[in-house]
Amino acid sequence: MDNAQSNMGMGNDAPNANMSNNNSSSPISKDDKNTVMGILSYLGPLVIVSYLTTKDDPFVKFHIKQGLVLLTIEVAIFILGSFMYQLWMILNIVNLAMLVLSIVGIVNVTKGQEKELPLVGAWAKHFNI
Repeated sequence: MDNAQSNMGMGNDAPNANMSNNNSSSPISKDDKNTVMGILSYLGPLVIVSYLTTKDDPFVKFHIKQGLVLLTIEVAIFILGSFMYQLWMILNIVNLAMLVLSIVGIVNVTKGQEKELPLVGAWAKHFNI
């Protein structure tokens, strides 16, 4: 009988604890949405999602521009690679560099920084969004 009472006590306490956690949860804040949209800016074609949803925010706009430069370079490498397969090793190194720059951009977004990416940041200024 003691076991049944102790189990019932635990069962009664658990839903109350869960309900209090659910009541205190808040919707996604603007900062969290900006972080997610900033990260999407560096994930290839997903930059379009960021552009369509939050292009008015200056923080996200900065990262969208850099993501567009990375996407443009990646598409150019894909097209060049389809015609000049002899350069596959050089193109793979450039693809690896684009991956590293994307990771650096994502890290900058998670830190809340607007730092220009090496080599790419200067070109981002030419995109008028």
